Amino acid sequence: MQEISALPPGGRRIVERCDLLGRPPYSDEAGSLFRPYLGSGYRATLDRIAAWMSLADMSVHVDAVGNVVGRYEGSVPDAPALLLGSHVDSVRDGGRYDGMLGVILGIEVVACFAREGRRFPFALEVIGFGDEEGSRFPAAMLTSRTVAGTRDGFDLSMTDREGISLAEALSEFGLDLASIDEARMSRERVLAYVEAHIEQGPVLEAEGHAVGVVSAIAAQYRYLVRMHGVAGHAGTIAMRLRHDALAAAAEAIAMVERIGRGGPDDLVATVGRLEVSPGAANVVPGDVVFSIDVRAGTNARRDAAAKAIRHELRQIADRRGIGLEVELQQDLSATPCDGVLTQLMEQAVADVTGTPARVLVSGAGHDAMVMAHLVPVSMLFVRCEKGISHNPAEAVTAADVEIALRAMMDFVRLFERRC
Repeated sequence: MQEISALPPGGRRIVERCDLLGRPPYSDEAGSLFRPYLGSGYRATLDRIAAWMSLADMSVHVDAVGNVVGRYEGSVPDAPALLLGSHVDSVRDGGRYDGMLGVILGIEVVACFAREGRRFPFALEVIGFGDEEGSRFPAAMLTSRTVAGTRDGFDLSMTDREGISLAEALSEFGLDLASIDEARMSRERVLAYVEAHIEQGPVLEAEGHAVGVVSAIAAQYRYLVRMHGVAGHAGTIAMRLRHDALAAAAEAIAMVERIGRGGPDDLVATVGRLEVSPGAANVVPGDVVFSIDVRAGTNARRDAAAKAIRHELRQIADRRGIGLEVELQQDLSATPCDGVLTQLMEQAVADVTGTPARVLVSGAGHDAMVMAHLVPVSMLFVRCEKGISHNPAEAVTAADVEIALRAMMDFVRLFERRC
């Protein structure tokens, strides 16, 4: 296989590899990055990642739900593994480093140790989770749920926007539906899960830190809201007689923002998806579908905001004579990272940077919050330019990624001492 550069393992090569995977054939769209779960770009990406894993002296397989897994054996055959990784899928028109940075960085950690001939009393495994974003099917973190054994939200009958079911997509990808549970990892097989990820926020950049240590991941609710009015001619229905679903949705969207703004900084509320039907300029909208995403640092703050939003949605719908359906699609509790692992990661960052580690809460959800149901978890954040993410402008520096790589390697050495 033609390598993209002759560079040795390091921050620059990690960035180059992420950049390569941001273009066709690793994206389903020519002008931007969109890598949905089980799509054509996804398949090409798994092939490339598998090749890089092999070059790092790992055995490689794709599991029953399409996660790519590389294993670097320990000094003891068949020893349990320290699992490193993140996700390989992307949002539509996304950035090159969200998720992928953690996967490629994990491969590079192994490549560095393999170059040294270093083995540990445990194996190192790197996993690229297939679906974290939920950008194809109406649920997120499908594949980490399977690995962790929770399987909540894993509905084979759910469909994407083209009407293709999850069962059909898995089968078309060549995966055996009867073997899905084989992707589950046992507690005896995995010691811990460690995820490196871009911060997706501006704190590290504002405070001058290349990397940060995550203490917890915020709680999250995701809703799908349907408002049903009455479609009609825009020129003939008096305003006072209308049941305009879009006007009701507009009021609801402003309400969601108001409630989100009314809390502390760790409370956020977002409407990120809006579909209007019939969608013609001269027709009063009859149906609207939109999403609501509510997050906070604690379950209590998230729950209080979500309760207020649901109450006001009902009031808006009743006042305007609009039918209302609110479907909870995702319920993720606040997830604290393991205390011992967090201390090890703080020490690793301090060893590499010479300064105390910046510890912060992640407002974004990650596969780590699902994997915490299985094993202790830790996360390392990498500074990203202006905190921009889920955007083609996403950017990191090779120097910061090099620091992250060294910190992750130091973490593995520290973890060995704890075993």
